[in-house]
Amino acid sequence: MTVTDNSGQPGASYDVFVQDRHPAFFVDVLPRRLIAFAIDMVIVIVLMLPVLLAVLVLGILTFGLGWVLFPFVFGVVGLGYLALTLGGENSATVGMKTVGIELRTIGGQKMYPLLAVLHGLLFWTSVSLLTPLILIVAFLNPRNRLLHDMLLGVVMVNSDALPNVAVAAA
Repeated sequence: MTVTDNSGQPGASYDVFVQDRHPAFFVDVLPRRLIAFAIDMVIVIVLMLPVLLAVLVLGILTFGLGWVLFPFVFGVVGLGYLALTLGGENSATVGMKTVGIELRTIGGQKMYPLLAVLHGLLFWTSVSLLTPLILIVAFLNPRNRLLHDMLLGVVMVNSDALPNVAVAAA
């Protein structure tokens, strides 16, 4: 999707996802996001099992030194999963694709791996430091954006609504 601002310059800063013009972007995004999170957590846990087994074997072979890696398994597997899926060409994790949502920048661009990893890190940091009550922020704004979405300039949208707006925006 090529995005232009009012001056007509391609790639300029412009919020494509204006709720007043395109309310279809945000219909049922919050419950879908919750379901996608649950699906993705199951996938990450399944992906962690062989890594945990490898660390266990490494620990045995190194007389316990390899077990230092256990605390890092969730972070490495989880962030790797986000970089490859959310930062990939679909701009969505497996869970997000299943429920029909995508994460895009407010300019309409797809996510890239570094932004996907930062999104995951900010999510876990904000929930850890500010308690899960920080998730109430999603109910207080019309686009159901969470705090880390606002900080990174991204928005969760319905995948089905994207092709209709791409034609209208071009």
